[in-house]
Amino acid sequence: MIRAARLRLDPSSYESLRQQVLRRDGWRCQSCGTMSNLEVHHREFHSHSGADAEENLITLCAECHATAHYTGNKTHWPGARRKEHSSTIK
Repeated sequence: MIRAARLRLDPSSYESLRQQVLRRDGWRCQSCGTMSNLEVHHREFHSHSGADAEENLITLCAECHATAHYTGNKTHWPGARRKEHSSTIK
């Protein structure tokens, strides 16, 4: 079985893409809506051949990002019911 090559950007290009994703998502966690402690998450993990590509990236706060990795829960994407957590700013 031949694996597809992963698309992984150089650090400068990735930072530019990361900023683009944050702007696209309105500088808000796409799970809970907070605007603090934002990170960009790979929907399809690098370990599962996920690419550094806009369609594979989503903005999550640190808490939702950790939850997504811990549970593998894909309900943290746009359109899913937003959850509240202690770091949510109202």
